[in-house]
This record gives sequence, C-alpha cells and structure tokens, in this order.
Amino acid sequence: MHIDLPPEMTVAGPSRARELADITAEAFANDPVMRFMFGTERAILSANRVLSRALYAPHGICHIHSTGGATQWMRSASTARPGTFDMLSLSLGLSRFGSKGALKRAIAGAEIMAANKPKAPHLYLFTIGAVPSARGRGVGKALLAPVLAACDRDKVAVYLENSNPANTGFYNAHGFEAISQFHPGDGAPVMEGMCRDPA
Repeated sequence: MHIDLPPEMTVAGPSRARELADITAEAFANDPVMRFMFGTERAILSANRVLSRALYAPHGICHIHSTGGATQWMRSASTARPGTFDMLSLSLGLSRFGSKGALKRAIAGAEIMAANKPKAPHLYLFTIGAVPSARGRGVGKALLAPVLAACDRDKVAVYLENSNPANTGFYNAHGFEAISQFHPGDGAPVMEGMCRDPA
C-alpha cells in the first residue's frame, strides 16, 4: 500500500520502535482499558516497547508525527507473532511493573480482542495517540488522513477497537461505525469494535 505522507509525518521502522512505543505509552497512560489490563504507567510503557519492537515497527505500518503523535497499523492477513524472547520480555515486564494479575489480564484481553475482529480482510489500527502537549492540535486527524486516503484508493476496510468512549465522536467523524461492544476481561471497561468501509 502506497501512502503519501505530509512533511510532518515519517515512517517509524524498526530503528524507531522505542520512540514509537514511548509516544504511544504516554498517549495511553490514562486509557481505561490499558489501565485495567496493566495497572501502571510503567507497565503500559514496558508492554508497548515489546509490541512495537517485536510486531508493529518491523511488520506493520507505523508513523510518527513531529508534534508528538504516533500510529501503529497491521494488515489483517499478517502472520507476524511475537517470538519466545519477546513473550518472555513481555511477561517479565508485566510481572515487574504491572499490578497484580496484569499478565493474566493482558493475555485474556488479547484473546478476546482477537475473537472480536472481523473475518473479512482489513487494515487494523492498533493504536493512534498524541502526547498530552500535542492534543487539540489536529494531530490525530493528520495521522489518520493519509492512511485512510490510501485505503479508499485501494478499497481496503479499516478496523479498530475504541478503548475510550471520549474518542467515539472522533472516530465517527472519520467514517468509523460501531459493529460490536465487548469487555476484554472480567470487570474490564467496554471496548467498541469500529469499522470503516472505503469511500
């Protein structure tokens, strides 16, 4: 998929995985689902560093906005999975930095999220976020626009899990519609599966 990026956006490949993860973790520090699963900001950071390094930066489509925002996408057909070392790193990080039961909640949550994904081919938006100092400046819109334009051109659907009700209006404004609601674990906040068909 060819994506035309504006000057303020750059591709975040493997060499920028840590930067990608750090921006994402800061953006999601108070996200209801992230807080439920991991319990602490340090655990959110640890988990994101593993996932960015092992999956999204090398195998996905990732971008960083110069103002302080980032996105991580993955094609639904991808077979990339964390390796043994990556899973060990994730487990150790959550055991060390997470609240009690964080690893168990993260594994269960990932399984529930996977079960709720659409079966039809799509581009999956794993995360989109801006650091607090960049919010309200159009960073989210800027991060979405070039990828959604490419999806429209190539007739590709997009799917995401909305983990914060405060973001529903933002996603609706960009053509996403709710297709499901589920809890990624016992006592977890609700997540909203949202899909966007190509224009």
